[in-house]
Amino acid sequence: MFITNAYAQSASSGFSLDSIGSYLPFLLLFVLLYFLMIRPQQKKQKEQRDMLSALAVGDEVLTAGGIVGKITKVTDNFITLEISEGTEIIIQKTSIVSMLPNGTIENL
Repeated sequence: MFITNAYAQSASSGFSLDSIGSYLPFLLLFVLLYFLMIRPQQKKQKEQRDMLSALAVGDEVLTAGGIVGKITKVTDNFITLEISEGTEIIIQKTSIVSMLPNGTIENL
């Protein structure tokens, strides 16, 4: 006979250190991904949300389109910006990228 007998291996249903060792690289990779990518992004989103909620009349801001202006009116979702004397535009709050220090517009 050329065929050898095949025997079933015993299945270990218990918890072993080998099973932890096989998942350890994936766990370390996820932890590294969290601290290098996910956490900084969440922090940046929180800072942006706080900045948008703190906007007030008289603040000077920069929009995503590169427009610099002074806030003249604030509502729940929209802001009225004065971009030059007598010229006002209405934009969404979410298009505000950053607040500028007061007096920036006069120095342009």
